[in-house]
Amino acid sequence: MSSTELAVTVPEEKPKVATGGTSGVKSFLSGGFGGMCLVAAGHPLDLLKVRMQTSTQYKSTMDCLRKTLAESGIRGMYRGMAAPLVGATPVFAICFWGYDQGQKIMRYAYNLSPTDKLSTNQILFAGGFSAIPTTAVMAPMERIKCTLQVGAANSAGVAYKGPADAAMGIIRTGGLRSLFKGTCATLLRDVPGSVAYFGAYEFIKKSLTSQSAGQGSISPLAIVTAGGLAGMANWAVAIPPDVLKSRLQTAPEGRYSGVRQVFVEMMRAEGPGALFRGIGPAMLRAFPANAACFLGVELSLQFMNSLW
Repeated sequence: MSSTELAVTVPEEKPKVATGGTSGVKSFLSGGFGGMCLVAAGHPLDLLKVRMQTSTQYKSTMDCLRKTLAESGIRGMYRGMAAPLVGATPVFAICFWGYDQGQKIMRYAYNLSPTDKLSTNQILFAGGFSAIPTTAVMAPMERIKCTLQVGAANSAGVAYKGPADAAMGIIRTGGLRSLFKGTCATLLRDVPGSVAYFGAYEFIKKSLTSQSAGQGSISPLAIVTAGGLAGMANWAVAIPPDVLKSRLQTAPEGRYSGVRQVFVEMMRAEGPGALFRGIGPAMLRAFPANAACFLGVELSLQFMNSLW
């Protein structure tokens, strides 16, 4: 038999494994730790943001700061912190887990291997997807936090003592459903916000390091820079729906039928500028809080990767 007649067997190419480079468990744990870092670093400015969004008595961020300090001192700057601190672990754990799952969906859909880099559009999809599972936990936590931050009182006129007391008061007044008031507004805020958040973080970090999340070592300076700017990108997009959410969640029971009514009445009474109320403290908070968040996420991922 001549060589031209020999049958040449070519091994069949194995399909690529459609999974991401980071396990869901690691994404979950690192996200929770990052969320705790974010709350610890950014809560005082978040309090100023919510107060400015829900009241017209403050002329500026500094005016809000002075009046808050005069009213309740430094301790008052951390009012309502217990709710987001307790909720930060599951909320951000689910957020970063959702982001990881969004990447896995893209890898599966496009038959990409763990070593293949995702395109910008695929990263943006994963970021937006992360907001969907997060909202189920985020909405009631935001409802309690905002209620405490504006110093709301119960039916007897006594200010709530803490997150548990506020939660029970909200349920007594409007039922369990009231605890989830603002869920649609939260989703309206977090889907585009998360697209900007993760998209900006990955773009800036890759520009600085040519690395994707969770892959190899990265300098703390690069993490802080990318994380802080990502937080600012998030709020540049999310502040208008966040104003609507804060107004809806802190209003008396039955005041609004939904986020649409909040928007219509706000435009009629205060104009478009009201949608950006609180953007000063939001932006001031965004850089340090989110720098701390992503620093916690990346360093905890590196620690876990060194263990298993």
